[in-house]
Amino acid sequence: MIHGPSLAIGAGISAVVLVVVFLSFDGMNSQSELVMQPTPTVEPQGPAKITMETFLSNGSPILGDSNAPVTLVEFGDYQCHFCNVFFHSTEGDILTNYVETGKVRMIFKDYNIIGPDSVNASHGAHCANDQGMFWEYHDILYNNWTGENNGWASSENLLRMAQEIGLDVEVWSQCMIDGNHSQVIVASNDDARALELTGTPAFFVIGPDGKVTRLFGAQPYETFERTFETELEKQS
Repeated sequence: MIHGPSLAIGAGISAVVLVVVFLSFDGMNSQSELVMQPTPTVEPQGPAKITMETFLSNGSPILGDSNAPVTLVEFGDYQCHFCNVFFHSTEGDILTNYVETGKVRMIFKDYNIIGPDSVNASHGAHCANDQGMFWEYHDILYNNWTGENNGWASSENLLRMAQEIGLDVEVWSQCMIDGNHSQVIVASNDDARALELTGTPAFFVIGPDGKVTRLFGAQPYETFERTFETELEKQS
């Protein structure tokens, strides 16, 4: 169910590209188990090592109980069609039945594969996080989605959304201009590539025993429910 245009053909976003994108604000007033290494490893050559940090670092603040036994990690692009489908058709039920009940905690990570507006939208959410409003900005982005590369996530519209959720727009705008979170966005994209992701959305469910199940595409709620319940049974 991965959206064709959301394939990772443009995933090689570099820090240089990020700086160029953020300067646009100057004018503004199939499931499988993964094997993880116990500690982060840096190698000059060869494939990247997959560790728990690959899933948990360089993302959003935790949504839900930080001590929840199950973790859901989403790699998404705010312009991605099926990411938006997941947000509107499935995420609400997950929040109601699992996150708000303390069973699952959720983390969102950036995988910017569609265009420059995707990067700006990601940065907007991280700048909102500086004011404790990451998830509010995350939600308003998806609630304003109208397609891919059609201007809905332009600099002007991102500023308007910041105003609508009550952010201090001067502080938020300066964060955007300075590109304060460019490195974490680059790192999150690197994590996605280390996991060999080929599109968005992509999900990883981490159980209480540390085992990881991956789900690709905008899977129906029942798929998440079945996976969560399997992991929660391990607590018994």
